[in-house]
Amino acid sequence: MKRILVSGGAGFIGSHLCTRLIEDGHDVICLDNLFTGSKENILHLMGNHHFEFVRHDVTYPYSAEVDEIYNLACPASPVHYQYDAIQTIKTSVMGAINMLGLAMRVNAKILQASTSEVYGDPMIHPQPESYWGNVNPIGIRSCYDEGKRCAETLFMDYHRQNNVRIKVIRIFNTYGPRMLANDGRVVSNFVVQALRNEDITIYGSGKQTRSFQYINDLIEGMIRMMATEDDFIGPVNIGNPNEFSILQLAEKVIELTHSKSRIVFKTLPHDDPKQRQPDITRAKEKLRWSPTVELEEGLIRMIEYFREHRV
Repeated sequence: MKRILVSGGAGFIGSHLCTRLIEDGHDVICLDNLFTGSKENILHLMGNHHFEFVRHDVTYPYSAEVDEIYNLACPASPVHYQYDAIQTIKTSVMGAINMLGLAMRVNAKILQASTSEVYGDPMIHPQPESYWGNVNPIGIRSCYDEGKRCAETLFMDYHRQNNVRIKVIRIFNTYGPRMLANDGRVVSNFVVQALRNEDITIYGSGKQTRSFQYINDLIEGMIRMMATEDDFIGPVNIGNPNEFSILQLAEKVIELTHSKSRIVFKTLPHDDPKQRQPDITRAKEKLRWSPTVELEEGLIRMIEYFREHRV
C-alpha cells in the first residue's frame, strides 16, 4: 500500500484515477480547489477510510508525507482555461513548482499530466514525443499550451538539478463519464447537443481531425507509467491513434443517440489545430500499453452516463 497524492483529483480524469488507486489498495489524498472539479465526482469515495479530500489551490504550497504524486491540477478545456488565463498559467507553473518541491522534500515519485497541446498546430503527423511543436506563444490558447510546456521544463530541471524522480505523459483527447456538460470539449458538446435534439455545432469545415481516447485506457497508461523504473522519465504520448474528422464524430453521435439534431457550421476559433494524432510507439514499447476501447463503445458508455444525469 502506498500513500498517493492526486492534485486535481476531483476533476474528470482525477476522479477516475483516485477511484482506480483506491481499488488497487492505496491510500489517496485528493487535492482540488473545485474550480472545474466537483465533489459529485468523488462522492462515491467519501466514505472510504483510504480516501481523503482536501480543498486546496496548488498555486500555494502543500505538505504531506506521500510516496507518489500525480500532478493533474489545471483546467483543461478552452472554455474554462480561457475564463481566467492568468490563473490557468499560474496553476500549471506554480502548481508544478509546489508539487515538485513537495516531491523533493519527501522523496516521492511524481508524474506530470502534460498534454498533446504542447505540439500546438503540428507540422508533423502523427506526433512523436521527439517533435518540439508549433505553438503560438501569444494566442488565446497560450495560457494552457505554454503553461504545460513550462511545467515540462520545470519537471526536467528538477530532475536534472535535484534528482527528483519524475514521469511525464502527454495526454491526447480523452472522453468518458464525469465530463462536464458545459466544458466546451467536442465529445461532450456533441453528446449533450444530440441528447437535447439541439443543433450540433461544428467549428470550421469539420475536416479537422482528432484522436479520441476513452478514460479507462488513459488511467491504465498513467498507472503503468508511474510503475516504470526511475531511469525512464518520458515524455510518453498516451492517446488513441485512430483518427476521425470532427464531422465523422458528429455523425456517429447522432446515429448512436437517434437524435433529431442538425449539423451547423460556425467560424473556426483562432489557433485551433487542424490535425491531432499520437504516435504511441514509445508507450507500446516501454509501457506495454495500447488503447482497448474504440470510439463507438466509449461513446455508448458516455451517452448512457449523460442520459442518467438528464443533461
